[in-house]
Order: sequence, then structure tokens, then C-alpha cells
Amino acid sequence: MQRASVSGAAHTARMRAQSTSPAPRDVHHRRGEEAERLAAVYLRTHGLRVLLRNFRCRLGELDLVCADGPVLVVVEVRQRSDERFGGALASVTAAKRRRILRATALLLQRSRHWRDATVRFDVVGIQGRPDAGAEILWIRDAFRASPGRRLI
Repeated sequence: MQRASVSGAAHTARMRAQSTSPAPRDVHHRRGEEAERLAAVYLRTHGLRVLLRNFRCRLGELDLVCADGPVLVVVEVRQRSDERFGGALASVTAAKRRRILRATALLLQRSRHWRDATVRFDVVGIQGRPDAGAEILWIRDAFRASPGRRLI
């Protein structure tokens, strides 16, 4: 697991410059987008190439799809402001992992050039607010498809 600290001073200044207060759902959505952006930058600096962001289908959503050399990496990004209830990493439940696996299977069916790729599932946890400094926790190969289960 790799850890890093980041500061979002520029983003904080932009947020203060806004005169209207957004609805709570909008704030939550924006924090999620900022966490995904932060994770993508972090992964790029560690040698991954971001191929897709926010792949959505009826089976679920994939936050980031990256390439790590020949390996296709599906990254779930989780952000939590504090560590109550286990923090960001603990929020990747078995149900969430199943949705990620199903969405990945659909992505592989639709994308012929990735069908034979080795797939790895990583989780990036953003602990703290992404716009006010946060700790980044990256777990490579965080979970796998069940033994004997093919994604496609």
C-alpha cells in the first residue's frame, strides 16, 4: 500500500470564490469527481496510463480504467472525509465488488482489443477532503474475480 499527502489550496480558493452554496448532493458529487481526478493524477505519476473515466452501464460503474504495461487495471476510487465506519477503503463492500466485476465483464465484451488482457482490480482511497488536503491510499490487486470465474 502506498500513501501520499496532497494539498488542494488552489481548489479551496476556487471553492471560496463561489458565491452560492450548492445543494448537499452537488457537493458530494463534486467531491467524488475531485477524488477521481486526484486518483487519476496520482496513478499517472506512478506510471499508469488512464484509458477511461466513469464507464457507466446498467450493471455498474467503473471509476477509472488504466493500463499498467500490458495489464488492464480497473480502479475503484473511494473518498471519505473521516475514518468513522472504517474510512474510504472499508467502504468497498462485497456488493460493490460484484458490480465492478459485472461492469468489467461488459466492458471487456464491448472492447475486443482488451478481451485477452490480464485484469487487475485496484482500490484508491482518498482519506480526508480532496479539496483541503488528503491522504491517498493505493491498494494494488485489492480483490479478484472468484477462482474459476471468467469475466467474459
